[in-house]
Amino acid sequence: MARIEASAHSHPMSENNLADCFGHLYRVIGLMQRDELLGFAIVQQIVDEATLLDICLPPEQQGRGYGHLLLTAVIDGAKAAKAVVLMLEVRESNLAARALYQKLGFVETGRRKGYYPLADGKEDAILMDLALIETV
Repeated sequence: MARIEASAHSHPMSENNLADCFGHLYRVIGLMQRDELLGFAIVQQIVDEATLLDICLPPEQQGRGYGHLLLTAVIDGAKAAKAVVLMLEVRESNLAARALYQKLGFVETGRRKGYYPLADGKEDAILMDLALIETV
């Protein structure tokens, strides 16, 4: 997981942080092909709110529909765990991820100014939610 994380993110989670995600409030979903881990997602759920903390595919696996498969598994898992909302944040510049999230029904709910570090400054985080139950 650490290798995939490092290849996919400019500021990856540490191995210790990744290991901590195997605790009781987290779900780790792996996308496997034969015996190879292609990508993964990490979800934290507290009561009825689920948060997608990380969805990660190495660059050579991106653009093949694997992100859609992983995100669908995340949504299905959150519904099965009785979450009413799935929340996430994404770099403003990550247009491919934002398009995927919108395609699956996520809506923009806010912004964190200057949240992500860049080599020459900071970048906003876009906050997005997906309602998992229908309201009357």
